[in-house]
Amino acid sequence: MIGMIDYGVGNVGSLGNALRYLELPFVLSADPDELDRCEQLILPGVGAFGPAIERLRNCNLDGFLLEWAASGKPLLGICLGMQLLLSASRERGQYDGLGLIPGQVRKIEGAPREVHMGWNEVIPRRENYLVPRSGYAYFVHSYRCILDDLTIVIADTSYGGLLAAAIQKDNILGVQFHPEKSQEYGLDILQRFADGKF
Repeated sequence: MIGMIDYGVGNVGSLGNALRYLELPFVLSADPDELDRCEQLILPGVGAFGPAIERLRNCNLDGFLLEWAASGKPLLGICLGMQLLLSASRERGQYDGLGLIPGQVRKIEGAPREVHMGWNEVIPRRENYLVPRSGYAYFVHSYRCILDDLTIVIADTSYGGLLAAAIQKDNILGVQFHPEKSQEYGLDILQRFADGKF
């Protein structure tokens, strides 16, 4: 069973549709007790970092996520959800993140447009199970993840320079793109996450 974290900041409709299409059982919840009974967790996210991390804390989910990560069970952050895994963000202020992945969230610079929106190629940086091959995925973001340890980056994309498209630190994973909107390429990634062979 996959737990989809419901904290009011996420594209849960499309993600739920994708999981149903793949016939993957899931529960949408903000209850730590209910989520703790799941085998994997997905942290979706759409919008700005500051309000999102505040919502997580107001729902008492920040401490739960730290305990979950320490347990070794898989956690996948999607788009803003991936950014929330990092140490801090400078999006419209200075905010502390969950600190599960050492790094900073900063504005994309040197790109043709402020917002990276649309289809872009994802290219694996090293051999990994989640993103084993190149393909095109759908992105919507204007901030990027800058990792302290670049070996955590498992796939890149290019937009005003190389950007981290997917990351993995042990059981903690993240994708900057929206797999639920990335057709067969993204559905394969969600299936691989559900398989849990990391």
